[in-house]
Amino acid sequence: MESLDAMFKYATEGIIIADSKGSIIRANPSSEKLFGYEKGELLTKVVEDLIPKRFSEHHVEHRKHYNEHPRSRSMGKNMTLYGKRKDETEFPVEISLSHYKRDDETLVIAFIIDVTERKQHEENINRLNRELEKKVGERTKVLEEALMELERSKEQLSQALEKEKQLNDMKSRFVTMASHEFRTPLSTILSSVSLIGKYTSKDDDEKRQRHVARIKSSVTNMTLILNDFLSAERLEEGKIFANNIEFSVPQLTKEIITEIKALLKQGQIIEYTHEGIEDAFLDKQMARNILLNLISNAIKFSGENKKILVHTKISETETSITVTDEGIGIPKDEQEHLFNRFFRAKNVTNIQGTGLGLNIVAKYLEALNGQINFTSELNIGTTFRVTIPNTK
Repeated sequence: MESLDAMFKYATEGIIIADSKGSIIRANPSSEKLFGYEKGELLTKVVEDLIPKRFSEHHVEHRKHYNEHPRSRSMGKNMTLYGKRKDETEFPVEISLSHYKRDDETLVIAFIIDVTERKQHEENINRLNRELEKKVGERTKVLEEALMELERSKEQLSQALEKEKQLNDMKSRFVTMASHEFRTPLSTILSSVSLIGKYTSKDDDEKRQRHVARIKSSVTNMTLILNDFLSAERLEEGKIFANNIEFSVPQLTKEIITEIKALLKQGQIIEYTHEGIEDAFLDKQMARNILLNLISNAIKFSGENKKILVHTKISETETSITVTDEGIGIPKDEQEHLFNRFFRAKNVTNIQGTGLGLNIVAKYLEALNGQINFTSELNIGTTFRVTIPNTK
């Protein structure tokens, strides 16, 4: 008997004995410590006092059912049970039940273990597994897109080589460098320059100008891509700070529209309107990059003969920029990820881009205490609205 008392007293698990009414008639020191009670306090409690309120009502019925059909069994397997301390805090537990008879009354013995650490470890492992699966999925998706883009580039190149045998040497060079973002504009430039050399008569002037336009468009596109990479790097390194000055927003917008016209597809037009005062007090370079990204995206994701509307409005308190296109739109289920770094919607895999532009815009707006929101419908178009406070 002395050995049994010692086991009860010094057991590391909590041990509680309760009668058929749920009253606790004996509790070892480990159980008192586990539930935060002083010595002897648990003997004034019922089992339901140690269970969170949201479970205690149902537990009365469970206890009655157990007393009617007592059996030794393990609780907590494949389910999460919770105990409640004296201070009302909850913690996960694992409980084993046994029973015995005393004077024709069924007494229940509960062995209780605090599994908080184990649950935390399980949650950490599950979280790490989810993160790993996500990263593997993202890397796989990027690789698949790169391979698809490479195949499309090879097909386009093969078609050009069939017409122009002189480009055979360029084929091998292009394929080897086609794994990065500059492959499409570089291919366009190289093919157009080669073709321009063949158009030597005045009658070929229209063809020459068409290829010159393609070169200008590709160079502008490459510059935008390079700016995205450089901006992303500076933002990542924390080297971007707002340097606000007073400047004319309409003048800046018109300069950008002129600069970016090389990207316009056949029949595309940009209509620009302005409302309010003309000068704003902002970081001019950040404003320039925001406008460049939004307008170039509108061009990129719109088809031929589409209209792009650019509207700016300046009051004493804020500057707003609105860019509306008639493009392919953004799928509803992907809109929440639009400003994530490197995110590209599933309907733009055929269109070149870094997936950095809108993330950079959002970062610039953070530095300017501005906001951006948008509305979009598939195959109808997208509208981006930017608001930036004017502060001196």
